[in-house]
Formats: sequence, C-alpha cells, structure tokens
Amino acid sequence: MNTSRQYAPATQRNREPILEILQQVLPPHGTILEIASGSGEHAVFFAPRLHPRKWQPSDPNPLARDSIAAWIEHSPANNLYPPLDIDARTEVWAVENSTLTNTPPITAIVTINMIHISPWSSCLGLMAGANRILPERGILYLYGPYKQSGKHTASSNEAFDQSLRSQNPEWGVRNLEDVVAAASSQNLKLLNTYQMPANNLSVVFEKI
Repeated sequence: MNTSRQYAPATQRNREPILEILQQVLPPHGTILEIASGSGEHAVFFAPRLHPRKWQPSDPNPLARDSIAAWIEHSPANNLYPPLDIDARTEVWAVENSTLTNTPPITAIVTINMIHISPWSSCLGLMAGANRILPERGILYLYGPYKQSGKHTASSNEAFDQSLRSQNPEWGVRNLEDVVAAASSQNLKLLNTYQMPANNLSVVFEKI
C-alpha cells in the first residue's frame, strides 16, 4: 500500500462548495492548472467531476508531489495529469516549458488556501504567472480567508491569522483589496466574490 498520501481535513469540508463555484466559472474546455495542490485530494476529487476539462496539479514541495501522485494512483482519472514542480514565485513555470503539447491549452488557474500560507511574493508571482499563461478571458480562481477594508470578517479568521504569523511572519490572511490591486496590475479583472463556508471567499478574476 502506498503510504505517501497526505490528508488535509479541510478538503473534505470545502470540496463540494468549491466544486459548485468552479462548475459555474471555469471555461468549458481546456486544462485547469492548480497551483499549490498540497495533498492532492482536491485534484482527484475535481478532475472527474469537471470532465472534459483536464486537470494539472502542481506543488513546489516534493513531499506534496509524492502525495499527489499517490492520490492519483489511488483514484485515477483519464483527465488528471501527474504533478508538476511549480513555485509561483519563479519567473518561468514548468508549463511554460511544457512537453504537454498534445493537451488542450491552459484556460484557467485554480489556487486553494495558498496566498495566506506563503509569502506575499507568492501572491505577486501567481498574478504574474496568470498574466503570462492565461488567454484572454481565462479564469483565475482563488479560495481562502480574507480581510476586507483591513479588517477580519470573523474572530476565527483573526485567530487563524495570528497563528499563521506566529509560524512565519511572512504568512497571514491578506487584505482582499491588496490582492485585487495585485491582480489588476497583471491584467486580471475581478469578476466576482462568493461567500463560502467557514468565513472563506471564492474570488474569481478574468484575464483582459
């Protein structure tokens, strides 16, 4: 039995609400690039349910990629690719040197619970990468907690923010307005925000 599979408890709680939004906002065809796929549980859940779209997971952490590969082995889907090594902060992502020439182009990027558990430079890198890679009207989807107008929207988010910053001062719940400004500077227009369970938001941008 492959013991590389990791488990993220939040995945079980948020995957259905996230899927509902993805089904509404993702382009109907093409490859969906997931940045910071973590354990890989979202990838194996979403891919078969979003067919005929392709799903490309990625993560900079080799242990996470091992977990993603193990989950794919456990729950294979014909539209789910092996994980790539992508760090959002790098100037060129693996898909930009892609050998996946027979696959549909990337039409959307999905990032779940990343920008608050990484340095701000990762958010800036994500926006720059989306600008480089997405076609016109391509979609960038973000999920996670946010401050709005500089204030936490729930006491649980404030406690979570303090916990994150105690682990790494470069981490923390971001101001939604700062994220929107970073996206705007990279030709990404805010389309909509959706209230999600547990005081999270789905934030959807479109490449212009």
